[in-house]
Formats: sequence, C-alpha cells, structure tokens
Amino acid sequence: MSAAEDVTPVLHPDGWALLEALPPYDPATALGLGARLREAGAAPATVAAALTQSRLRAAARGKLGGFADHMLFTAEGLEQATRLPVAARHADRFRRAGATRVVDLGCGIGVDAMAVAGMGIAVDAVERDPATAAVATVNLRHLEHAVVHLGDAEAFPDGLPVPRPGTPGGTDAAWVDPARRRDGRRLKDPEQWSPALSWALGLAGTGVGSVGIKAAPGIEHALVAPGGPAAGWSAAWTSVDGDVVEAVLWWGAAAEPGTLRSATVLRTVPGAGGDEQVQEAGTLTDVGLGPAPVGPVGGYLHEPDGAVIRAGLVAHVAEQLGGRLLDPMIAYITTDEPVTSPFARSYAVHAVLPWGLKRLRAYLQTQGVGRVTVKRRGSPVEPEELRRALRLDGDREATVVLTRRGDERIVLVCDPLV
Repeated sequence: MSAAEDVTPVLHPDGWALLEALPPYDPATALGLGARLREAGAAPATVAAALTQSRLRAAARGKLGGFADHMLFTAEGLEQATRLPVAARHADRFRRAGATRVVDLGCGIGVDAMAVAGMGIAVDAVERDPATAAVATVNLRHLEHAVVHLGDAEAFPDGLPVPRPGTPGGTDAAWVDPARRRDGRRLKDPEQWSPALSWALGLAGTGVGSVGIKAAPGIEHALVAPGGPAAGWSAAWTSVDGDVVEAVLWWGAAAEPGTLRSATVLRTVPGAGGDEQVQEAGTLTDVGLGPAPVGPVGGYLHEPDGAVIRAGLVAHVAEQLGGRLLDPMIAYITTDEPVTSPFARSYAVHAVLPWGLKRLRAYLQTQGVGRVTVKRRGSPVEPEELRRALRLDGDREATVVLTRRGDERIVLVCDPLV
C-alpha cells in the first residue's frame, strides 16, 4: 500500500474523526477492532488508514512523546524523523545563531520544522512527495510561523516560493535532512543521498548565514578536515541513552567556532509528574589532543559513549579520566581508580582472563554467576552464541567484556559502577 493510500482517508473529516476516536493501539486487538468498525459501516480504506496511523502513533511516542498522539505519519517519514528533543537542539542552535527565517529542505513529516516554529522562528518547510507534504501540513497546523510548500528542495533558492536570502525578511538559515535510503537499503555513498551531500554543502553559497545538514553517524572525519570538501564546517555527533542518533554538519553562524568535531551525550531522566525528559549530560569538543597512552588493565574499565567514538574523541575521555587504552585500536579505557565521566560507562574489573570458553565458564561458575551481559570490541565471538555456550545457572549477574591487547584475546569480568 502506498503512502498516499495510507494517509488520504484520514485527511477527510470522517477519517480524522475515526482516528481520533480509536482506543490506544494494541496489536493483539487491532484485527478484531477493524472488523467491528467495518461491520458498523466504516469504509474499509478508512478503517485501514486509521488503524495504520494509530499503530504509527504508538511507535512514534519514543521519538516524539505525547505530541505523537495528534500527528500523522508515513512509515518512512517516521523512521527518518528526528527525535523531538534532538530537533529542539537544532532549533535552539539556529536561534542562538540569530536566524529569523529557516527553510527546511525536504521536511519529511515536519518534526524539525515543528521545533523551529515552536521557538517563534519562521520556517518554510519544503517537501516534494504530496502525501508526505500533506502529513507535514497536518503536523504543523497549530504553528503560525510554519508554512509547507510542495516542491523540490534542489530548486532552492530561486525556484521555490520562499523569501530569497539577502532580502528584507528573507531566508537566513537552511536545514536539510537528505534521504539516505533507497528500496529499504542504507546508502553509504553521500553522493547517492537525495539531495546529494555535495549539493547540500553548496547551500553555504546561497546567501544564507547558517546551514545544518543531517548526516549518517558514520560520516567520514575527513569531510571537515582542512582541505576536505566540507572544510570550514563543523561536525556534531549526538547520542541518546547511548544510541548514536545522528551526525550534523554545521556551517556559518550555527557552527561552533574553531571546532571540527564534537560529541553531545543526552540521557533520559525522570521528570515532573512521573514523565521522562531528555537532558544533556555533556558535550565534548575536539581540542587537538594526540593519541591516548596505552597500558595494562587496571581495576576499572570505561566504555566511551558511541557519539564520542564516532567523533574520534576517545583520547579526550581518556585524558579526562586520567586513563589509558587497553589497545591503541580499541575504544576501551582503563584506570586504577574508580573515576566516572558522562561520556563513558564505567565498570569495576574483577578478573582478567585469557580468552577460552572453558576457562571463562569455570570462573563464572565459581562466582555463582548465572546471567551475563556480553560486550565486545576487537573480538569475533558473537555475544548471543557465547551466552548459550556458557550454560550458567547461578544467582549473580556480571558483565563479560571480550576484547584484545595487541594479538592477545582477553576477557574482562566486570560489574557496572553506579
């Protein structure tokens, strides 16, 4: 079923009313509910569309919280959509850069545009797919500073009905989130993105004062290095609860002066009234450190956050902790003292063993361990296969870290530091 077939029925008043009247989505009862609605006279296409939207709303709550309950979605748009707390950080960066009008080129379902308009900044949201543009229009309906335009992002700045940069009240910032999938596959080559990365980098020459380009977390550091195609830009990686959710290339007033790479760690914490909220645990920036020292395993192990690793800032965390690497090519830090950092998960090391299944099983059995969390870097062993092969039945829990020092494969048995 196409996106248009999914969405169109709920754009009509009867479809919207049906969607809003549905109970919270429950996959166990969805089929029966659909049958009852059809028996009551609702059109099958309307029932299918409403239930699809109900399912997508439920799936979207992890990214968008309670806002999801009054939005529309396409499956692809939801997959690529920015988490709302992260989108709010994009919008705040534009605000701090002095932007008064942002063009969102390829706005998708409109989450970033929602965040920008929510800060009182005018936003022109451009989307070329009619069904997705309709969804974005619904999602932005309550925000007076937002307008959705059906058009091709690559027509900017002269081929779109948006105020031209450099004119009074004109566009002074641009945001672009290129499509990075085709036929369900991730596109590793940035020139295959839509729009291509080279085109997006060219936005810096359109007269706007700030540009942000959302990119894949695996984007190469060489892009922003001196002499690279994005020299003069800064790259910022963000993680939420350890999951690296994005990298963004920033240019102009929205870039961090003198910063090539940065890593921001966000954590979910309890909020008022029992609700959860996402807060910044810290931001680490590149200050040009050399390689971290390498040394023996100490009493404590530290696993840098994924955003730190992606940004190439492991040495900065090692310096912060006063630690050393186990191996120059492995992102594990060790210390002799129990220190912690918002940029790493820390563990007390109870045993360091040469790799061997029988040896590891025997040690864990003597310690009464029955459940293990397996982590690995630099090891070919699959965690799930190891858990099955250990056949443990004790009452304790432990963290097993599979890694190496040089050519030696080792196992660390640890407990998390609280």
